[in-house]
Parts: sequence; C-alpha cells; structure tokens
Amino acid sequence: MKERLKPYILLIPIMAVIIGIFAFGILMGFLQSIGIFKAAGLTEITLKYYREVLGSKSFIDSLEFSLYIALVSSIISIVLGVLLAYSIYKSKIRTGMERIFNIPIVVPHMVSALLMYNILAQSGTFPRILHSFGLIKEQASFPSLLYGKNGVGIILSYMWKEIPFIAMTTYAILGNISNKLSDVARNLGANNRQVFRHILLPLIGPTVFSSFIIIFAFSFGAYEVPLLLGPTSPQTLPIKAFIEYSNPSLINRPYAMVINMILTFISIVLVWLYNKAFSLMTKYKW
Repeated sequence: MKERLKPYILLIPIMAVIIGIFAFGILMGFLQSIGIFKAAGLTEITLKYYREVLGSKSFIDSLEFSLYIALVSSIISIVLGVLLAYSIYKSKIRTGMERIFNIPIVVPHMVSALLMYNILAQSGTFPRILHSFGLIKEQASFPSLLYGKNGVGIILSYMWKEIPFIAMTTYAILGNISNKLSDVARNLGANNRQVFRHILLPLIGPTVFSSFIIIFAFSFGAYEVPLLLGPTSPQTLPIKAFIEYSNPSLINRPYAMVINMILTFISIVLVWLYNKAFSLMTKYKW
C-alpha cells in the first residue's frame, strides 16, 4: 500500500504549487467575473457582465474569428503535415530530412510572426522578388495578406510552425510501423493509396487526432501572433481580453475576466474531448 502511494506523496509538493497557483487564478478570475472585486468597489454578485459580454456583437465576432483562425490553420496543418511525413517516410533519402522540420518548432511564435511580416508585407522580401522578375508592376500591387479580416497572415504563421510539428509526430509513428502489413496488402493487390488509406491512416489516427487538439487549442488561445499580424477588427478573444484588462478603469476588469472564463471553459471542453477520444480509442484498440 505504501509503495503504491509513494509516487503520489512525492508529487505533492510540486503539484501543490502548480495546482494551487492555477486554481487560485481561476478562482480570482471567476469571482471578478461575477462582480466580486473589492479593489474596484464591487461587492455584489451579479451576472450582468456575462449578459453584456455574451450579448455583445463584438464578442460574437471575436469568437467566430478565433474559431475560424484555429480551425482553418489546424485542418490545413494536419493535412499537409501528414502528407509531408508520408512523403519522407516513402523517400529513399531520409537521413537528415526529419531534422529539417525541427527548425520551425524551436522558433518562438513571436519570431515567426516577424519573419512572416518581413516576407509577406508589401515592402517585404517576396514582393521585392516578384517585382525584380517583372511579375508585378510595383511592390504596392502585391495583395495585402497581413492585417486583413480573412486572417491569412495569422494562418500562414501558425502553419509555418504547426506543419513541421504534425510531420514530426506522425513520422515518428510511421517509422515504427512494421512494413509487413503494407507488404501483405500489396501482395493482395492493394496500391499505395489503398495501403495508406486502410493500413497506415488507421494506425496514425490517434496521434493525428491528439495533435489536432493540441494545435487547435494553442491557436485558439494564442495572443502574440494575432496581435502582430491580425486586423484591428475583429480581434481574437485573447487580444480582446487583454484590451479589457489593460483598461485604466478597474470597473472594466470583470469584462476581461468573463472572456477569460469563456476561454477557460472552451479549453476544459477540449481537454475533455481529448481524454474522451483516447478512452474510446483504447477501448476499441484503434
């Protein structure tokens, strides 16, 4: 009995710090979101901040924009990342290739956003190259990909980091799959597409799904990339929360906490989906 409890006892000090700080922050944010904030003279419990935020058109626009950015960048990254991993897996020259997609992963998101600005801005490297080859009349005629409401700059910045991440995790699984299964399928007449669809894809499915949840959650809650490359309207929810939080008037603080509580709720739902999906995969041995 003591041996079974020993790992949990050893984890108590660090878990107390981690969970304590996390739980305290969530509790304080929740209290402020329902109007309990003595520093601003608010002492009565109320749901008016939730009603005002959820009924605000700017909040709905921000929520839709955040979901759009996270969903589009994650789906494209998943598709291209899996194809990239499969291409390297099928390539005869693998040595060193898998190390290439480690480079974008270690670059901070803020640096990737600045790189994207230097490349895709109308005064950036790519328009200059097109102009020097005579493909566009002037740099200003290059389409504006940054700061637009379609979020192209944000999506491209996320893809630059997420595609290598998906490729790295998928390639690690592909590399450990025995070739015997594919060889048997080919001997029975299956082509490469059928081998990938019916043999490899089911085996890498759990990893691909968990990677999708991870990059979706990050893209949905990220702050720095939308701040540097996003439009002024609509803004993503993290930026909207920061603007409300940094308002000089403390009376505005509950609105920021309402947005933070909504972000926290969505994150918890994603974690629940992640665990639920893995429970089902384990149960049915997918």
